[in-house]
Amino acid sequence: SPYATDRAYARDVHKNASLPFMEVFVDAPLDVLEERDPKGLYKKARAGKIKEFTGIDAPYEPPESPEVHVRTDILTVAQCVNTILAELDGAGVHLQPTFRQVSDDEL
Repeated sequence: SPYATDRAYARDVHKNASLPFMEVFVDAPLDVLEERDPKGLYKKARAGKIKEFTGIDAPYEPPESPEVHVRTDILTVAQCVNTILAELDGAGVHLQPTFRQVSDDEL
């Protein structure tokens, strides 16, 4: 969610239901996102063809204290996934055995 209030609501819902919650900030600079954009949505938003596009003409409020923060412009996909899985495991959220760490070669 681009808005802190929405993320706080999700955290509260989980807490009130006695469910674990972990905020994961999958982060990359805007210029990197624009370079990776296969559908050209950022280009369309900058041209005014898409309104209220997050990061262009609609705000994005970065998480202030996420439990996990991965930078996709620095880390590989496998490193990001493995970081998230390790944090989940460390928090006692043990995923089914079908989820496993992956290597960059497997992607």
